[in-house]
Amino acid sequence: METPSSQENNHAYWKANIRLVLFCLCVWFTVSFGFGILLLEPLNSIRLGGFKLGFWFAQQGSIYTFLVLIFFYAHQMNKLDKKFNVKEED
Repeated sequence: METPSSQENNHAYWKANIRLVLFCLCVWFTVSFGFGILLLEPLNSIRLGGFKLGFWFAQQGSIYTFLVLIFFYAHQMNKLDKKFNVKEED
């Protein structure tokens, strides 16, 4: 049976986890939808490696951002696990 302090610790852990997930989703949405669709025309005036920046975000940028977010999320979750003393079971 969980103690009240254990339940509070679990609640704080999941609250921090959900906050991290929402942050990652907001970043990904901003890059993929915002930069790749909504801000396409203004970004196309800038060139990156010979390609228009808006085109690059629509085709490559959102994928690279997603990959970076995966590693960022894993790193942050490891920090959260240590902070809240959460261990994975074998």
